[in-house]
Amino acid sequence: MTMGERVRPDGTCTSALRFGTDHPLSVITAGSGYWRYVPVAGGIRFLTGYDYKPRYASADLLFRPLRGWATAWSFDRLRLRLERGITPRRALRNALFDVLSRLAVVALTASLGPLWTAALTALAVIVLPPAATTPAARRCLRRPPDRLARKAPSTLDSLELS
Repeated sequence: MTMGERVRPDGTCTSALRFGTDHPLSVITAGSGYWRYVPVAGGIRFLTGYDYKPRYASADLLFRPLRGWATAWSFDRLRLRLERGITPRRALRNALFDVLSRLAVVALTASLGPLWTAALTALAVIVLPPAATTPAARRCLRRPPDRLARKAPSTLDSLELS
């Protein structure tokens, strides 16, 4: 595993990481990622990117979207900690309460009415955003919004897998 950091005169900070393993239980054989903090008016813009080589292509069909969702969800949980002071434990409780409440509403609707009302309720439960205090992967941009965000740092190119 190798890591590099760079701090620019404009205050932008970047960390890059390259990793790999030959262990047969690992889904990932090699990968790299970066974190970039960019000062903007009113705060810090946080950008991250990563990629990896899967050990099994078939497992990657499920693993890659799940990994992307989990990464976005965890960064929104971090945002709640930094912006609102909500601890990770509390954010997890909020998320579990949100999911269980939504499931209960759908189950109740399904047990009391016709199937079409349960289907409409399920659609509403999926579309309605979670509370502002609940972490949600949908709040994180999953596609780079501009040229700066699309380009991985040059620091990453100079890192070798040790």
